[in-house]
Amino acid sequence: RMVDVSGKPVTAREAVAEGHVVMQRSTLDTVRKGDAKKGDVLGTARIAGIMAAKRTHELIPLCHPLAISQVEVDLVADAKLPGVAVTARVKVSGTTGVEMEALTAVAVACLTIYDMVKAVDRGMRIEGIRLLEKSGGRSGHYRAKE
Repeated sequence: RMVDVSGKPVTAREAVAEGHVVMQRSTLDTVRKGDAKKGDVLGTARIAGIMAAKRTHELIPLCHPLAISQVEVDLVADAKLPGVAVTARVKVSGTTGVEMEALTAVAVACLTIYDMVKAVDRGMRIEGIRLLEKSGGRSGHYRAKE
């Protein structure tokens, strides 16, 4: 059953999530140069993540449809991984939080990266998808421990 949030106050809510796509250095070079056969990997993954946040209620059973006010998806090529670090920030004024939207944005952005360069690196790993921070609502502020 879907949780009844009708009695909860409307508050500003925000959630931040992260994840990583670990790949071979040569694959990261392809992503950085924009040489992938399917096109702009990071730009496409950013749009996919934003679209996923907006459609979370269609993907995850019992999630409420939300009028999201902002979604930011940042993708950073990281030579230390090697791979791409993905972060999503989602904001809403509403009666329920946006943790699932932020996590879904990260997951779909990571999957999009995998899809776009899997032809050159099937051994990529999607790792560490987690909630970093949330604010707003009855349960208050949460920040993940490093």
